[in-house]
Amino acid sequence: MLNDEAERRIAQRVGTTISGKYHLDALLGTGGMGAVYAATHRNGARSAVKLLHHPELSQNLDIRKRFQREAYVGNQIAHSGVVRVLDDDVDADGCAYMVMDLLVGETLEARRERTGGRLPLGEVLSVAVRILDTLAAAHEKGIIHRDIKPENVILRPNANGWHAVIFDFNLSRVKNPNGKMSSLTSMHAAIGTVPYMAPEQLLDARRVNEASDVYSVATILYRSVAGALPFDTRESLREKLQQEAKPLPTGRDDAIGKGFERIVGKALRRRPAERFGNAQEMLDELTALVTAPQ
Repeated sequence: MLNDEAERRIAQRVGTTISGKYHLDALLGTGGMGAVYAATHRNGARSAVKLLHHPELSQNLDIRKRFQREAYVGNQIAHSGVVRVLDDDVDADGCAYMVMDLLVGETLEARRERTGGRLPLGEVLSVAVRILDTLAAAHEKGIIHRDIKPENVILRPNANGWHAVIFDFNLSRVKNPNGKMSSLTSMHAAIGTVPYMAPEQLLDARRVNEASDVYSVATILYRSVAGALPFDTRESLREKLQQEAKPLPTGRDDAIGKGFERIVGKALRRRPAERFGNAQEMLDELTALVTAPQ
């Protein structure tokens, strides 16, 4: 939660120009450490600028590295489902910032809430395919996101349904050429957003792998269709660690509905070895489901 001084400082940035080239046109949103603005470059190009709240945060080397990680890791994936980071620097006040593609759309969570708490299965299937396709590209590069949640997915309508874009790779882990994992956070700490974290991710960060991202995606899909989480982790964290998730009720008896329930159920298995091993495996089954003759 931001204090009044932080909110005032963030609001006062609107209308200013940083580094002599990016004019901050409007505030798009705020987070724990940074604020995102719609901006116009001096050459007229539109973009989004993500700026750390305060110079003291930029002077903290660990925080600054974690902030910049979103640029370096996301750009490695080179996929249309990942926000491109175009530039990063420090402004005259000493605040680190990065410049990204300006996305016109809304988060998956905002859309779910705006439509009454649930989304139609057909829409969720369209979004799921795109999320998984992006994560499959990340997993192919040895990148595990670790914080897949509806607030980190931007939806943009297109001719084929929905184009989903994943952002915020600050907490990701990356496999080195030797196969070991690197991270800017503790290798032991539970990192992520609790309602969407896999059981092993809650217990020990060293056990996180591609199947942990799969669990997070399945939790998103479950909530999008059912309007509720498979576990209310505020009250039933122990159940999440010891029991299997409740079956997803799609309310449909057709092949699509039953197949979707089965796929989400497998992806939510408590033991990672019983889930899909990575996003590509889950994507293959989901694609086969939606393209099969009905």
